[in-house]
Amino acid sequence: MALWDWFADALRAAPELAIFLALAIGFWVGAIKFGKINLGAVTGTLLAGVVIGQIGIEISPQIKSIFFIMFLFAVGFGVGPQFFRGIASDGLPQAIFAVVISLLCLLSVYIASVVAGFEPGSAIGLLAGSQTISASIGLATDAFNRSGLEPAEIKRQLDAIPVAYAVTYLFGTIGTGMIVAFLGPKLLRINLQEECQRYEREMSVGAPATGIETAWHQFLVRSFILERPDMVAGKTVAEAEEMSGSRIYLERLRRDGKIIDFTPETILQVGDVIAVSGPHESIVRWTNYADEVADHELLDIPIEHVDVVVTNKGLAGRSLIDLSEEPYARGVFLKRIRRGSMSVDVPVKAQSKVYRGDIVSITGSKTHTDAVVNAIGYADRPTSVTDMVLVGAGIVLGGLIGSIVIPVGGVPITLSTSGGALIAGLIFGWLRSFTPKIGNVPSATVWFMNTAGLNIFIAVVGITAGPTFIAGLKEVGFEMFLWGIFATATPMLLAPYIGKYIFRFDPAINLGCCGGARTSTASVAMVAEAAKSNVPMLGYTVPYAISNTLLTMWGMVMVLLLL
Repeated sequence: MALWDWFADALRAAPELAIFLALAIGFWVGAIKFGKINLGAVTGTLLAGVVIGQIGIEISPQIKSIFFIMFLFAVGFGVGPQFFRGIASDGLPQAIFAVVISLLCLLSVYIASVVAGFEPGSAIGLLAGSQTISASIGLATDAFNRSGLEPAEIKRQLDAIPVAYAVTYLFGTIGTGMIVAFLGPKLLRINLQEECQRYEREMSVGAPATGIETAWHQFLVRSFILERPDMVAGKTVAEAEEMSGSRIYLERLRRDGKIIDFTPETILQVGDVIAVSGPHESIVRWTNYADEVADHELLDIPIEHVDVVVTNKGLAGRSLIDLSEEPYARGVFLKRIRRGSMSVDVPVKAQSKVYRGDIVSITGSKTHTDAVVNAIGYADRPTSVTDMVLVGAGIVLGGLIGSIVIPVGGVPITLSTSGGALIAGLIFGWLRSFTPKIGNVPSATVWFMNTAGLNIFIAVVGITAGPTFIAGLKEVGFEMFLWGIFATATPMLLAPYIGKYIFRFDPAINLGCCGGARTSTASVAMVAEAAKSNVPMLGYTVPYAISNTLLTMWGMVMVLLLL
C-alpha cells in the first residue's frame, strides 16, 4: 500500500504524468483487436483516464483548451482542399449529401435526447459516441463555459459527457461499419463486387492494352552512337525525339568523350552517343537510325521517387489518360494517387480524375520528374521542418474571429476560439493546396497535432470525470446504450436510399459516400474489403471533409438547442 500511496501522490502532485500515463495505456488498449474490431486510441484513452481519475486528480482546464484548439486547426488544415472543392466543383452533390446526413445525425440525437429526457451533457456524450465524433465534445465544452450556468452546474454537465460517450461509442463504430458494409448492399439490392468491377471497367476506357501505367512509363533506356550524317545527326534534340512517330526522349548526351548538358534546341552531331528512353516499339525503330552501343556510364541515369501535390487549377477534373498525353507526363511512372487528410488511395485507372490537393506519387529520371513537378504542383519531399508562423498565426487569427460574440434573442452566439481555429485550418489548408509558399506543415506534424491534440484533450476529460463516472454509468448506462443504437442506426439506414434515389450516386461509390458523410473511416475500409476494390473510396473524401466539420460544430449547436 505504501508504494501505491506514493504512486497516487506522485500523480496528484504532477498531473502531467497522469495525462501521459492515460495516453500510454489508452493507445495500448485501443490497439487490441477483438476479431477485426478494436476500441481505437480515443476510446482507450478515455477509459484509461477514467480509471486513473478515480484517485482524484486536479488538472487545469487550460490544458484541454490548448491541445483541442491545436487539434481542430490540424483537422481543418487536412480537409481544407476537399472541403472547398466539394462546395465549388463537381463534388457539390456529395457535399450536399454530407450536409443532409449530418443534419440527420443531429436530428436523431436531438430526438433521442428529448424523448429520453437526457440533460445537455448526456446529449453531447450521445452525439459524440453514437456519431463517433469526439471533437464535438470540445466545442460543447466551450459552449457550456459561455452559457452563464453556475460553475457547479457546468461541471455536472461536463462530467456527464464521457459517461454517455463511453456507453455509445462502441456501437457507433461497430454498428456503422456493419450497417454500411453488410446491410448497405442488401438495402441497395446490388452485388457490390460486380458493381465495383463494372465501375473499374468504365474507368479503364481509353487505356492502352497493357494498362494505364504504361501510358505514364517508359520501359527501356538504350544508348546509340550517331554515325550517319543523314539520319539523326544534324537535327535538334526536339526533332530527333519526334522521328519515331511515338514520343521518345533523349536522356543524356556524350560528345567528344564527355557527358554534356543539352536543350531541345541542341543540334546533334556525328559521333555523339545518346541515351534514349521510350516504349519498346519506339526503341526498336531507333535501330534504323543509329547503332546501339554499350555505354554503362551514359545509361546510369539517376532515378527518384517523388510525391507531387497537385496545385494547378487547370488540371482539376482531368482524367489520367488525358493527362498522359501531355509532354511532361512521359518518362515517369505513376505509382499512386492519395486524396484527403486520411490519404485515401484513388484507383489508378484511365478515367480517374485528379484534383487540387491530391498527392501523386511518381518515379522517373530527375529531368522528367522535375518537368511533372513544374507543370502540376510542387514536390512534397520529406521534411521535418514545420512553419510555426503559419500554425501560430492561423490559430490566433481563427481564434480571434471565433471569439466574437453575437447576442441573438439574449443568447450569446459564437464560434468560440476552437471553432474559429477549425475554420482557419480549413482556409489555410485550402490556400496551401495551390499556394505552397504560404508555409509547410509536414504530414507527420499534422498527424501529431491531430492525434496528440485530441487524445490529450480526451485524457483530461476522462481524468476529470473519473470520480463521478461510475455513478453516472449506473444511472443512464443501459438506456443510453439503446438510444445510442437508435442515433447511430437511423441516419445510416436512410443514407444509402438518399444516395440512390435523391442524389443518384453510382452504386459502386454510394456506400463510400455514406461512410464519408458519417466520418467513419472504419466503415469505408470494411466496404472496400467487401468489394475487393478501392472504388468505394472515391465517394469518401468530399463527404468526409464536409461532415467532419459539421459534426464537430454540432457539439456547440446541441448545447444551444437543449439549454
